[in-house]
Parts: sequence; structure tokens; C-alpha cells
Amino acid sequence: MTHFNLIMIPSIQINWFIFLSDILWAGLRVVACLLLIVRLLSLELSDRKSLVKSLVTGAAGSLVIIVTAFLTGIPEFYRTALETVWIAVCGKRLLSADMRMGLFISIYYEIAVSFWTFLLMAGMGILFRSSAFLDAATVSGQVAVWLLHILLFAGTLYLLKNQEIEKQRAFRFTLTASAAGLIAVVTLSEQTALEISDDMLSTWTILSVVLMMAVLVFNMNRQYESEKELAKLKSEQAELLERDYTTLNNAYAVNAKLFHDFHNHIGALRQLLTHEKYAEAVKYLDELQAPVREMTDTVWTGDETVDYLINSKTALAAAERIQLQVQVEFPKHAGIRSADLCAILGNLLDNALEAAGQVTEPEKRLVKLTIRRINQMLVIKVENRFAASLIQENGELKTIKTEGGLHGWGLKSARTAAEKYDGMIRTECSGELFRAVATLCFDGVDAPQKIFS
Repeated sequence: MTHFNLIMIPSIQINWFIFLSDILWAGLRVVACLLLIVRLLSLELSDRKSLVKSLVTGAAGSLVIIVTAFLTGIPEFYRTALETVWIAVCGKRLLSADMRMGLFISIYYEIAVSFWTFLLMAGMGILFRSSAFLDAATVSGQVAVWLLHILLFAGTLYLLKNQEIEKQRAFRFTLTASAAGLIAVVTLSEQTALEISDDMLSTWTILSVVLMMAVLVFNMNRQYESEKELAKLKSEQAELLERDYTTLNNAYAVNAKLFHDFHNHIGALRQLLTHEKYAEAVKYLDELQAPVREMTDTVWTGDETVDYLINSKTALAAAERIQLQVQVEFPKHAGIRSADLCAILGNLLDNALEAAGQVTEPEKRLVKLTIRRINQMLVIKVENRFAASLIQENGELKTIKTEGGLHGWGLKSARTAAEKYDGMIRTECSGELFRAVATLCFDGVDAPQKIFS
């Protein structure tokens, strides 16, 4: 019978060896779990530097927990509980993750680490026919612990290298690992090479089932949240489109009324001019022009709905004393629906005009709209000056409005419309200038129509 711990090492040296091992691997466990939270919750961080800072902070906190536990002699269970809470707090404070989901993942993760540590200990114990591997306080037991953390280190490198991992692929891998663990722990109850207590086997069997259920519950919750957010986006987009089309219909109704009354206005003007009342005639014309003064004849894209939208935002900018600069190069027959263009342009311009309007000095209020074609891609860029501080949550800009309603969903609605054309919307901020860039792919382009203003 082979024993890996036949070398007699004083208990004090063993304790210090275990302590140093804990220090070495504690930071790795926390870093791996934080990366797992980022991937599973699809968190978008502002830059790589912020991610590194979060991981370093998490690792440093875990070292404090290990040292405190060693000096105070608290049981392993409480040390693991502290580490779990610390991971959830780091996820919330440093990565802007949902606290409940972060805690759920960290609990699942700590159970999984302990579970697979036990399986490796039992596996090596069966392989070498030594029960010493089941005791983490021995050199033999530490071999299994080190092996697990080496595998964990490889997994951490994989997560760092592969920034984009498909959710379904990650779910299949996690579910497969949980199922394999359940099969392994059931198999342990049938083997005779290593004596394992029934209580220990029952405990780990129950925990393996809990792990599988946790994976399934997490996946169901993720699907539910995705469907709920998609429903909100569709509802919000429909309301925004209805608002724009209602405004457009109202404008056309005004024109229809003017056309209907045209013969009456012509008669009134003829009477004024016949009696040489020129000043009254000019005043009468001004009154007729007032309802449609905000609508101009400028053609930007050739799409009446989109052109009206740009013209109406131009009129709104002028009323708010905001300088709106427009430069458009729009391809004919791009195959992009008017409703989707309105959703993107309307939301981006609404956000830009509102932010620029909050700038205290009117002469500094500026919004730039640029639409241009680059090969088979349409690029829509909206830039604006802003005064209020920007807030990010889950890697996305968060509205600073306090009232309810549709606020905060505009950018998400625009992203949904852009994704229909294999596109995306990127946002960035430099100095006092905020920039949102939407890119959309299209086919079947004729010669572009260029209009600059």
C-alpha cells in the first residue's frame, strides 16, 4: 500500500505549508470567480484596466481573509463563507454586477471548488489506495488541492484569453461538469478500494444534485431576464415609433387643413391686396406660415419620415438654442427600414439634445449629426456636449433622469434596431464631448446622394 505522507513532517511545518498554500491559491480562487461572474452575467467594463484593478482588489481581500482566519483559528466553513461574501461584494462594487446573482454564482462556485477537491482527493486515494488523500491537513491531501488549483489556473487563463464565450456553450460545459460530478460521486459509493464514510458520500451526493439544479435554475433565470428585456425593448420601441409617427401625422393634418381652407385664404388675401393693405396682407401670410414654420423643405436622405425627423430635431435644437450641425451622405435603396432608422436617429438625437440642453452656457450647446456610407456600411455618428456626470451600470450608460417612463431604454432600443442589420452602437466620452456611433450593414447600393449643411 502506497502512502504519500510517509515522510514525517512536524505538524507545525505542515500547518505553515498549508497556510502558504492557502495564501497562494486564495487569490486565484477569487480572481477565477470574478471572471466567471463577468462572463456569465455578460458584464461590459469600460476598459481592461478597470478589470485588472477589480481582480487585484479581490485577490488582496482574499489574502486578508486567509491571514485573519489563520491567526484567529476560525473553522474552514466560516472562512469559505467570508470568501463567498467578499466575492459577491467585489462583483457588486467593482464590476457593477447584480448583488443577488453575484452571490448566487459565488456560492455555487465555492461549493463546486470544494466538491471537485473532494473528488480529486478520493480519486487519488483510490489510485494509490491511501486514505491519507482524503485529509487536506496532510501532504497527500495537499497534492489533490494543488492539482485542482492548477486546473483552476488554466481555466482562469482561458477566461482571460477568450473574451467572447457563447452563453449556450458555457451552459453546456457547466451542466456537463455538474453531471460528471454526480456520476463520479455515485460511483464512489460502489468502489471498495477506499473506505469513505456513508455520511460523507451522502453529503457530497446531495451537494452534487444541488449544483446541477443551480445550473438549471441559473439558465432558466437568464432566459427569463433576456425575454423580459426583449419584451420591454419591443414595447418601448413601439411607443417611440408611435410618438414620432403621431407627430408626423399631426403635421400632415395641419397641411391638409391649410389646403382645405386655401380658397378662403386666397380670397382674404385678394381683398387685402385690392384695398392696398399690404402690411395686413404680410401679417396674414405670417399667421398662415406659423403652423408649418418648423417643417422645412430640406431633403437629407430621400426618406420622408427620416427627413421629417431630422428637420423636427433641427427645429427643436433651434428653440433650445442648441447648435445642431448636420452632415449626411445617405445611399439610395439601402434596404434599411424607415422605422429602424427613426428608432436609431430619434433616440440618439433625443439623448444628445437633452444632454446639450443642460449645458449652462448657450454658446457651448452643440450637437453634431454625421451620416456617411463606408463601402457596404452605414455609419451614424451623434456627438454632443454635456454638463452632468455620466453614470455606468453593468458596463452601460445609465440615465440620470429621476422620473419614470421610458427613460433609460432609448439607447437599448437603438441597439436592438442596429442589431437587425448586423450592426452595433458604441459610446465613448472624451472631455466635454460624448459620442455615440451606430454602424449598420446593407446591400444593393446605388450611387450615394450627398447633401451637406
